[in-house]
Amino acid sequence: MPQIPVTVLTGYLGAGKTTLLNRILSEPHGKKYAVIVNEYGAEGIDGALVVGADEEIFEMNNGCICCTVRGDLIRVIAGLMKRASSFDGILIETTGLADPAPVAQTFFADEDVASKTKLDSVVAVVDAKHLPLSLKDSKEAEDQIAFADVVLLNKADLVGAGDLSQLEASIRRINRYAKIIRTTRCNVALNQILGLGSFDLDAILKRDPDFLKGEEHDHDHECCGEGCACGKHHHHHEHHDQKPKHDTTITSVSLISSNPLDPAKFEEWITDLRAQKGPDLLRYKGILDLMGSKNRLVVQGVHMMMDGTNLQPWNANERRASRLVFIGRNLDEQALREGFAKCVA
Repeated sequence: MPQIPVTVLTGYLGAGKTTLLNRILSEPHGKKYAVIVNEYGAEGIDGALVVGADEEIFEMNNGCICCTVRGDLIRVIAGLMKRASSFDGILIETTGLADPAPVAQTFFADEDVASKTKLDSVVAVVDAKHLPLSLKDSKEAEDQIAFADVVLLNKADLVGAGDLSQLEASIRRINRYAKIIRTTRCNVALNQILGLGSFDLDAILKRDPDFLKGEEHDHDHECCGEGCACGKHHHHHEHHDQKPKHDTTITSVSLISSNPLDPAKFEEWITDLRAQKGPDLLRYKGILDLMGSKNRLVVQGVHMMMDGTNLQPWNANERRASRLVFIGRNLDEQALREGFAKCVA
């Protein structure tokens, strides 16, 4: 049975998550989604959409279901999987102040959950009007962007075009790998946020082999137009001349090695790094060329938890290289570069 894709939805209080959830639970999109919310009713899931309730699970008029997590997410997912044949996807909403990491880690940590579901993407809804203030006042608002595969820059109608470009630049400085979509009242096509495979590094690299590149073009986090990682989704930015001020503590570091890595040295380095810096490592992902292996190794990590998968062999004409990207708080770029360089076979 194929794994059911799971989308984790984060967003600061008032950013518009509930609008999006109610759309999924009510629109005639012809798909069946299960939406897991922290507390039914508290955040305003519209009671008028509910057809019938079965303990913690509420059926909706459009065939979707909504259920609440009062305790253990793993238990709720297991309950959902009993009806799994009928789902196109599961969406998990985190509370406005929550760190998305523990939810993401569930899909690394629990074998039963991992065998039946797969983390598809992390979507952050941000309020364009209040984003600068949220970022100044709240570590969580920053973390949510750092964690995201997709950022919905919502309430875009309340902000001028120049300001939107500045906001996008701020988001890019925290996370240059996320796709940014400008929205008003979360009016985004659901296929742009659900079932994307954007947490799945292998799937991304098939679509976009240059996904992890960027540092070579992009030393100063400036946009250099077409072809660079930060300009991938936008061909034109308005912040070439004045660089917006950089007051976030989150950065991304991109490492590359054209020589194969020694598996034992890499394992020791990454294990030590996770032990010492785990809480500051929000997301890390990479594709590695290990000495003695014909296959590429794809690694994904959230804080201390890491998952490595041996994937298809390198293509015959492909230039084999290891690339590893870290997104985190207070990263010591120099130490990361030196440590990674020592892993060469």
